[in-house]
Amino acid sequence: MSNPTPGVRSGDVEIPAIGLGTYQLENGMAQTMTEKALELGYRHVDTAQIYGNEQDVGAALAATGVARGEIFVTTKVWIDKFAEGDLQRSVDESLKKLRVDQVDLLLLHWPKPKPALAETIAALNAVKADGRARAIGLSNFPSALMEEAAGLSEAPLATNQVEYHPYLSQKTLRATADKLGASLTAWSPLAQGKVGDDPVLKAIGDKYGKTPGQVTLRWQVQQGVITIPRTKNPARLAENFAIFDFALTDEEMAAVYGLARPDGRIGDWIDAAFRWDAE
Repeated sequence: MSNPTPGVRSGDVEIPAIGLGTYQLENGMAQTMTEKALELGYRHVDTAQIYGNEQDVGAALAATGVARGEIFVTTKVWIDKFAEGDLQRSVDESLKKLRVDQVDLLLLHWPKPKPALAETIAALNAVKADGRARAIGLSNFPSALMEEAAGLSEAPLATNQVEYHPYLSQKTLRATADKLGASLTAWSPLAQGKVGDDPVLKAIGDKYGKTPGQVTLRWQVQQGVITIPRTKNPARLAENFAIFDFALTDEEMAAVYGLARPDGRIGDWIDAAFRWDAE
């Protein structure tokens, strides 16, 4: 697969460094924004069973003039489909909605204590082995659980998609992913718009003629983190993509890292059986 955007080598695949997140893109909006993103040069689209818009992403994939082999498609299995058999059947439904024979990346959306992780990881591997997923991975798994999952998996786990932005360190998870040969993928990379008013990010952006959001996304891809900002605004879609014509200095990277704080997490929906990393 060739892509006009830089890629991040994760497990046994290369994932485009920036993609379109489609969470809360409803009532056909996911199709509109996916088509526009592909026109702009995006080659990575992220959806999930629970988003209820796989069929809209699929319609965009069918309508675009971009070859299927040039587009990296990620979807996620919802937590009520983690059992052996249920997972495989849910993937068949996703493939039908997406109008594809294979997804490029299939993730477990959130960790759950039941069924046993070994059962779910085995089912996930089965889907990869029979060609329905090119690569597999996780979403919202803390470090200890990510390591446990990797130990149970025959295939490499390509990425762990988690909340990550300047106000949330994820230092431990980044180190764990590196150790496992995996990557992190950042959801809510712009902290749901909170970065827009940050004076540190504004000052860095002024130097390059970039917005605080562009500085943030550049900071992520410069770490080797994949980022999937979501927007309903076509102008913002183009802005988010325009991050490959400048680079941050080591000092600027450090300044953004320095914005992390203990209360920076936005989406605290993890099952009570598990705990986030301390930092």
